[in-house]
Amino acid sequence: MRQEQRLAALKEACLQVHARTKKIAGTARGNRQMGRGAGGDISRRIDLVAEKTAIDVLRRRGIDATIIGEECGRIEGKNGYVIMDAIDGTTNASRRIPFYCCSLAFATDFRLSAVTDAAIIDLVNGDLYYASKGKGAFCNGKRIRVKEAGDDIVMGMNVSKIGPDVASKLAPVMARADHVRVFGAVALELCYLARGLIDASIDLRGKIRPTDIAAAYLIVKEGGGKIYSDGKELESDLDIRTRLSFVAVAQDNVLHYLGMAY
Repeated sequence: MRQEQRLAALKEACLQVHARTKKIAGTARGNRQMGRGAGGDISRRIDLVAEKTAIDVLRRRGIDATIIGEECGRIEGKNGYVIMDAIDGTTNASRRIPFYCCSLAFATDFRLSAVTDAAIIDLVNGDLYYASKGKGAFCNGKRIRVKEAGDDIVMGMNVSKIGPDVASKLAPVMARADHVRVFGAVALELCYLARGLIDASIDLRGKIRPTDIAAAYLIVKEGGGKIYSDGKELESDLDIRTRLSFVAVAQDNVLHYLGMAY
C-alpha cells in the first residue's frame, strides 16, 4: 500500500471517530465505565466507540497492520503497526472540557522513529492535523511550523500526581516560563506546539505511553520541533506497557531559556 493511501485511511478514521463521538461526549451514555483497557486506565463507552470506529475504517481501507491501542491492547496483523489512542483526553471529554482528540499513527517497525504517517483530529472543533515522514506537517490542508525563537515562552505541562522528586525538577522550569498551561490531552498539546501556538510541552512523570505520543511525535518533528528524553532525542518501542517522559520544544533555545540541560 502506498504512503498516500495509508495517510488517507488514518485521516478518514479520525473523521469518522469525530462523527461518531461528538454527540455522546460528556453524556451519561458516553461516560459509562466499561472496565479497564489494556493500558490500565478505566475505559468509558466513548473510548470503545471511538476505537471500534477507527479499527473498522482502517480494516475496510485495507490496513492490515498490527494494531496497538489503549483499550484493545494488541490485535495482530501482517504489515506494519497502527498505534492508536482513539480518545486522548477522556477525562476532558467526560467533563465537557473542550480539549480532547483522536490520535492514529502508522509505523513500519516497532519503534517511534519508524512512524511514517500520522493523523490527529481535535474532537471538539474538527481540526485535522496530519503528517507523512519527510513531507511536512499540516492542519486542515495548510502547512504548519513551530514558532520561531522568541523570549515570551508559553509552555504546556502535565503535573497530575507528580511526586516530590519531579516537582523539585519542575519548580525552577515553571519559574522561568512566562506562561504555563495544563491542557489534559498530550497529543493535541503537541499539535499546538507543531502549529506554533505554544513553545514547549513537558511531561517528566514517566507515565506517557507510546500510544499517547506516536502520532504527535511525527507531527512535531515534521513541523520543525524537537523531542527529547533523558538528554537525547526521544526513542522508544511501541509496547502498550512502556512508559516514558519527554521534553518537546519549538527551538533548542527554549531549553536554554527554561534552564534545562538537554
